[in-house]
Amino acid sequence: MSQVNWNNYACRDYYDELMAAPGQPRASAGELCNMLARFSAEELAERKTAAEIAIRTMGITFTVYSEGAMIDRAWPFDIVPRIIPASEWRKTEAGLKQRVQALNLFIDDLYHDQKVIKDKVLPAEVLAQSVNFRPQCVGINPPHGVWAHVCGSDLVRDGEGTLYVLEDNLRIPSGVSYMLENRNVTKRVLPELFASGKILPVDDYVANLYDMLAAMSPRPGDEPQVVVLTPGIYNSAYFEHAYLAQQMGVELVQGSDLVVDDDDVVYMRTVEGRRRVDVIYRRVDDEFLDPEAFNPTSMLGVAGLMRAWRAGKVALANAPGAGVADDKVVYAFVPALIRYYLDQEPLLPNVPSYLCMFEDDRRYVLDHLDELVVKPANESGGYGMLIGPRSTKETREEFARLIKANPRNYMAQPTLALSTTPTLFDGLAQPRHVDLRPFILSGPEIHVTTGGLTRVALIEGSLVVNSSQGGGSKDTWIVETDDNAAAAAAKGA
Repeated sequence: MSQVNWNNYACRDYYDELMAAPGQPRASAGELCNMLARFSAEELAERKTAAEIAIRTMGITFTVYSEGAMIDRAWPFDIVPRIIPASEWRKTEAGLKQRVQALNLFIDDLYHDQKVIKDKVLPAEVLAQSVNFRPQCVGINPPHGVWAHVCGSDLVRDGEGTLYVLEDNLRIPSGVSYMLENRNVTKRVLPELFASGKILPVDDYVANLYDMLAAMSPRPGDEPQVVVLTPGIYNSAYFEHAYLAQQMGVELVQGSDLVVDDDDVVYMRTVEGRRRVDVIYRRVDDEFLDPEAFNPTSMLGVAGLMRAWRAGKVALANAPGAGVADDKVVYAFVPALIRYYLDQEPLLPNVPSYLCMFEDDRRYVLDHLDELVVKPANESGGYGMLIGPRSTKETREEFARLIKANPRNYMAQPTLALSTTPTLFDGLAQPRHVDLRPFILSGPEIHVTTGGLTRVALIEGSLVVNSSQGGGSKDTWIVETDDNAAAAAAKGA
């Protein structure tokens, strides 16, 4: 291990979240950079080891599927936090609220009048070929008109520092438990900096989540019975399911724990008998949610659950069918949807996109595969992507065949020079690419997490930040700064 020397930090090629230039921290990061520079090699090693021990002790794990096996691994975590000034975050928060409001109006429209299609804002063929549109949801009116109660929108910066929305996750977004645990670990490792009160807290998320779920109850006069529905211990996000249930003080259940009676009421089986369930925070995919309505072979869901939901006897979050907006082709139309439903200009830009279902776009993509990032419309976790500049000729030829065979399923974007942030390797601070996933709760009110889950590509030069493919994570600090004090701290780093 060696001592951090910011003068040697190589941040010249990309926009760096912490350092404006070697030896020059950004105004909000000066205090942190000063402290890390004062640590001896031994102190730095102790803090890093303390974080690793805390993660193992707290049981913070994630599951990787590898060659047919499921492997539980300790959560990969870097102790150097990412810092975003609160003044900038307030603008981002407003843009996220605007975006999710338009998306919920869009989903509701698709399952009712489909005005957005009739007015030719969204091409009819986009919906006609959507794999996540659920005819079983047509005509249903969820509480407050909200379908995507929990949304995780991925944000990235380009080489100039401009913030973009990369994609929206509205089916069953995961990762918020790691955001919360990252903060708990960082408080143990760097407690000195939290004493200033400048780092805004994130621990109101669980209370806001519970309040949002409780507000959906079909029995508003009674104390609601809320449960978290998990596919079980073998699901890659099981840690999060158990964590959120425990933190909210609600039951964690599997499909076999629930039953729907002849009156379309959902009950939970307990040792004391059946107990009515009002709200289900479900972490089971649509197609496995109810064998009566979707996949008849599913053992994960609850027979009759869709009947109960349609009858208004139980509330589901996220609502089945919300995934129709969780589509990388629909993503390209979100700015237009904001203008259409809200009559506002988008506050957060999309990354420029090419849709292979359109002939001109498809021709351009096929001619520039070596320059673009190509994504399937409905994959997640970073799977099924082509990163053109780092691809082989054989891979590009295979993607060309896939695009020609099913053009609706592919879109492409420029390869962004993603921003970096310092990450420790053998005591040296090295730049690694990052993204950010804030979580937005939609109910009677809209709440955005203070920051979000920063994911970091631990492999040098990699743009893939997903933990399932070698990525890690950091705590994200939204920092209120006194400009003069911050400038002084940055100067002294």
